[in-house]
Amino acid sequence: MQLRFDQDVEDFRADLIAFLDEHLPTDAGAAPRPRSTAHLPDWARRWQRVQFDAGWLVPGYPPEFGGRDAGIVQQYVHREELARRGIHESFNPQGVGIVAASLITFGTAEQQRRWAIPVLRGDLTAALAMSEPGAGSDLAGLSTRAVRDGDHFVVSGQKVWTSGAHDADVLLAFVRTDPDAPKHRGISAILIPTDLPGVERRPFASVADPDDLDFNEVFCTEVRVPAANIVGAVNEGWRVANGSLGHERTLLWLSFASRLDGLLADFHPATPLDADRYATLALDSQALRLLGSRALAGAARGEDDVAGLSVLKLLGSEAVQAGASAALTAAGPRGLIHPDVTARYSPLSLEESAPGWFERYVRSFAGTIAGGTSEIQRTIIAERVLGLPRR
Repeated sequence: MQLRFDQDVEDFRADLIAFLDEHLPTDAGAAPRPRSTAHLPDWARRWQRVQFDAGWLVPGYPPEFGGRDAGIVQQYVHREELARRGIHESFNPQGVGIVAASLITFGTAEQQRRWAIPVLRGDLTAALAMSEPGAGSDLAGLSTRAVRDGDHFVVSGQKVWTSGAHDADVLLAFVRTDPDAPKHRGISAILIPTDLPGVERRPFASVADPDDLDFNEVFCTEVRVPAANIVGAVNEGWRVANGSLGHERTLLWLSFASRLDGLLADFHPATPLDADRYATLALDSQALRLLGSRALAGAARGEDDVAGLSVLKLLGSEAVQAGASAALTAAGPRGLIHPDVTARYSPLSLEESAPGWFERYVRSFAGTIAGGTSEIQRTIIAERVLGLPRR
């Protein structure tokens, strides 16, 4: 199969390349590193603002939200060109890709003006507060409460694994507003400014590095949040949550394809067994791109195959994990050296793309958890793709 693009798509690509050639920060200019996924150094704020103003931040958005109403194929080309240059779309990925996207879809005009546009321009940063200690990936099992009190909601409860919360200006949090409703109902989405009294954020290290402070516990103790901060309708947070994660999934497979490309470039097999694992990695990479191209063509025709995206997410995330494991095994004791560098440094990429093999391996588990665990993806595939019975 050969993927061909119309002239308007190639013109779009040429415009993007010209923009990058003119405005891309230098390596020296991008030296101060973000300390979390909601921390933007000054240069990163400027770079994000330049992209927003030129319509290249998220091309699929309307111009007023930093885009140019690009179609799905043009969005693919945008992601493809960024990957070729080692450019990550934003150093506040959840803020841009999920929180702002949710506000564009479900928010009021005032919420979009007050929160979405500043997050997209890099003036503010945002984090997503979903998981809880007793619920994990089961959003419907959340217990954080929000009780109406006049023109406010009083929020109390705990979130965990909230990436970048200690550096974020606002959280998009999911709370239970009707404890008597069925499990998947009675949930609302609410914007919680992190400077409100009663909000406490405690960053904690990941297994990758004791200095990797991105995850947070977030404690809300009788936090008074304006009722105007509810996103969508009260008790319809489940709909917002599904939409939030949906924004993350459409071209998510491309991020896994890019990581597979990196593994193929950096993993140097030394034994016949290593070579066999390398070949498996190459085959997985090719399969992901072929299936992804098929999904792209379907989306361009207006097809809505949400369940099929689970196949891409499952294949991509687990192929990255298997490839990183193979590379770590092949490296032997040297693979445990930390800190270490296993790839060419790219200042516009996330830090996780170039560290030692052990760190690359343990970071790969995020891909099989975030955005819906592998177990959830298998259930979706079984029920909605293969048509298997629930029992």
